[in-house]
Amino acid sequence: MRLFTTTAGLLCYLERYRNGKDVGLVPTMGALHRGHFSLIERARQENNLVIVSIFVNPLQFGPTEDLQRYPRQLEADQQQCERLGVDAIFAPTVVEFYGNHLSSSDMGIQVTQVVPPTSMTSVLCGRSRQGHFQGVATVVTKLLNLVQPERAYFGQKDAQQLAIIRRIVADLNGSVEIVACPIVREASGLALSSRNQYLTPAQRAQAPILFQALQQAQKVFKSGEREGMSLIETVKSELAGVSELQVEYVELVHPKTLTPLEQVEDCGLLAIAARLGTTRLIDNILLYNRQPIVAIDGPAGAGKSTVARRVAQSLGLMHLDTGAMYRAVTWRVMEAGIDLDNESAIAELVSQSQIYLTNEPQAESALTPQDSLPLRYRVWIDGEDVTQVIRSQEVTGNVSAIAAQPAVRRELVKQQQQWGCQGGIVVEGRDIGTHVFPDAELKIFLTASVQERARRRQQDLKDQELPIVSLEQLEQDIQQRDIRDSTRALAPLRKATDAIEVVTDGLSITDVTEHIVNLYRTLQAIPLSLEV
Repeated sequence: MRLFTTTAGLLCYLERYRNGKDVGLVPTMGALHRGHFSLIERARQENNLVIVSIFVNPLQFGPTEDLQRYPRQLEADQQQCERLGVDAIFAPTVVEFYGNHLSSSDMGIQVTQVVPPTSMTSVLCGRSRQGHFQGVATVVTKLLNLVQPERAYFGQKDAQQLAIIRRIVADLNGSVEIVACPIVREASGLALSSRNQYLTPAQRAQAPILFQALQQAQKVFKSGEREGMSLIETVKSELAGVSELQVEYVELVHPKTLTPLEQVEDCGLLAIAARLGTTRLIDNILLYNRQPIVAIDGPAGAGKSTVARRVAQSLGLMHLDTGAMYRAVTWRVMEAGIDLDNESAIAELVSQSQIYLTNEPQAESALTPQDSLPLRYRVWIDGEDVTQVIRSQEVTGNVSAIAAQPAVRRELVKQQQQWGCQGGIVVEGRDIGTHVFPDAELKIFLTASVQERARRRQQDLKDQELPIVSLEQLEQDIQQRDIRDSTRALAPLRKATDAIEVVTDGLSITDVTEHIVNLYRTLQAIPLSLEV
């Protein structure tokens, strides 16, 4: 692991070692704890190089805030980063980071700053921390420009910061993917923060009231309450049980736009800021006015499509087969005679194509032992039923190449996420839990050995009366596809950090289906997960 205190050193390192590798950036102010560790671990899993920045940014501290007191422990942070497999730390001084733009103490730092939309900085923490998010926006934009990572990682605890950074990247046409990671909590429910070390033992015992209040509001929400004032009053009533707590705000806003909500229509962010003594604490939860999303990822041939259909049928949810969408596009490209390397022509074709997925009742006489469901899943593209033809060997052999093209993925992910807004879907593919629906309530990584997947594929060919391919050839094809899917530059196949892995060797479709259905029903019975 390398430590860089200058931008020149960092840039030289990236120029030498990047070589087309994916880079993940974890911006921090140091004093690393398990919340930061979860960001680093996620970055380590999803990137070839991981850079952690450690910089206490004076631009985001107000005149009366704890800039001088903020904990600094670079040596300990270095040890933790090395343990977690970080490749490089960037820990510049203020002078190094902002250059020769330091003026007198009363004027502060005179540099060009990034100004987020006022509508996003005038709510929640922005009301009492004037200029804070302008400082955050400036330091993050500068870090992104320096490192130019493929992905940057932020915690959901700082939900306002997360929303603002996402907006900045979108508005400025940034190419980086902003990855949100779940809140990590102590066993008591207290959200981890570097400032927690300021709490006295008595205050630490009282601090979990924030999470308990949010849990109570979640319970009320699940019972059917959607009015913002009622949910806010529920939180305030719980917080009133700790007289020493000074509540700064309890607000309900949209998690993406931060617009205040009178009621939760699709989703809402219920957020708290309060002080215990001199320590400022924040916490939040996301409220979704929809049924949960089940995301099933895994390699080719693991049985995702069949399992997803059966899980959806068992739970009364919709099955959204993203793999079928990519196969349909691949078939359409091949039918049009377009060269698979002609990305511009493919992008134009896909943008004009319309894909429909339908569930149609089928006669009992049409049911087979392999697919004994009363609904028949059908795939249409531009008005043509392609349910069967998209399963051919030719389409199978080319779908990864088509799916890896950015324009194709952008268009289909947009369509998939539109389906997701209504919730109550079971989605399967390669990157559903990591890329398409990172906020899915239940994530499954379905897998099986290469030998088992080859055997299943050969049986599928027999059932469809298609030409039989040898097991040896199928195993080779599957191994090659696994490599392509897991190493492609855009949204590669990876197990989400919070996904539950299910190895299906030796299990029947019924066994796997029942297991996932039980996981879903258990999830429904839990009011709010506790990440510890």
